[in-house]
Amino acid sequence: MSYVDEVIARVKEKNPGQPEFHQTIDEVLESLRPVIERDEEKYRKMALLERLTEPERQIKFRVPWIDDNGQVQVNCGYRVQFNSAIGPYKGGLRFHPSVNIGILKFLGFEQIFKNSLTGLPIGGGKGGSDFDPKGKSDMEVMRFCQSFMTELFRHVGADTDVPAGDIGVGGREIGYMYGQYKRLTNKYESVLTGKGLSYGGSLARTQATGYGLLYFTRALLKLNGIDIAGKTCIVSGSGNVAIYAIEKAYQMGAKPVTCSDSNGWVYDPEGIDLEALKEIKEVNRARLTEYKNYRPNAEYHEGRGVWTVKADIALPCATQNELDLDDAKALVANGVIAVCEGANMPSTLEATKYLQGNKVVFGPAKAANAGGVATSALEMSQNAERLSWTFEEVDEKLCGIMENIVANIDAAAKEYGMDGDYVAGANIAGFKKVLDAMEAQGIV
Repeated sequence: MSYVDEVIARVKEKNPGQPEFHQTIDEVLESLRPVIERDEEKYRKMALLERLTEPERQIKFRVPWIDDNGQVQVNCGYRVQFNSAIGPYKGGLRFHPSVNIGILKFLGFEQIFKNSLTGLPIGGGKGGSDFDPKGKSDMEVMRFCQSFMTELFRHVGADTDVPAGDIGVGGREIGYMYGQYKRLTNKYESVLTGKGLSYGGSLARTQATGYGLLYFTRALLKLNGIDIAGKTCIVSGSGNVAIYAIEKAYQMGAKPVTCSDSNGWVYDPEGIDLEALKEIKEVNRARLTEYKNYRPNAEYHEGRGVWTVKADIALPCATQNELDLDDAKALVANGVIAVCEGANMPSTLEATKYLQGNKVVFGPAKAANAGGVATSALEMSQNAERLSWTFEEVDEKLCGIMENIVANIDAAAKEYGMDGDYVAGANIAGFKKVLDAMEAQGIV
């Protein structure tokens, strides 16, 4: 049995009941196979893949808090510190009922390669809780965040681990956690990113993942001789990533016609009304059922269905495994030319392979949505220098980072005889930098 196959089997045996983690291990290690096989015995002897797939540290803790009725509630908190070979752990905190250690290990493992691709000195980590901020009052969210940080603070720091936001964790939650960290440590440091502008946040951070996705998509299409201007886009999600992907798509001359949330989806053939979407989601924190109040001619559908709409470009920006094989077949049948992932691993392995097999230009999440963490690292730089850059300065750096990622993953794919396979290119390009650092630092 090859070394790659041995490690895949061992990881699945050691981590039962963690399908998302198994999925990312399969996807990443399969694409690294040609790199590993060039010097297989060396890597086996140094247990490189075992060290790569085993987190450096996994932390689980209890989070007790009191709701507005005086009832004590208890949630689980987690932080997976996966790999620090190229810098302090960096990755978001997710507050959602679906959070468990397997999902966080999948996200943390992906984060290693994503962060490496940015070219910035940040390692991979992820964390969160099964707490659901939806429907909670501001005071309930504050009490939870303070309790969460009361344990987490001992494991993070500006040069150790710098979390950011993710699903369920926005500016409100970051603010409450940062205040508690400062209270506990008496330190005003860059321990969290995605902060408010009044206390060390970066301009363009809110827009970064969505904007970065479109900078990546435009560059990848250009590489394949395609102009994004005039193209119709279907977008899933209606959170931060989706909203600012839609905004940047308009700025590039494309027309986004869909968005979705956990209840249903909207199709607006005239193009999504961005201001209405922002008011519904960012101001009112409401459901997309309200969209027809703004645009009566739009269609609202319960459940799934975004990927059945005819379009040129698909941008999945909601959550993992939201685009399955049947969805991929619908996209191909409708003539889609590109799929670029704004969420973390939103396409199943079967869907990804089907899209690639049908010559769809496919931009994997770890490359396409790296703009958020890249701008988080830029926020860390500004904090370290006690500076604040303009929106234009940050946006220009973000665009350059995303265009460099496209160039690097294209070059890596070509080097290993997989021209056009940007999944393999992303994994290989991200891996090689981490590999060099791990080899240089010895068996740790």
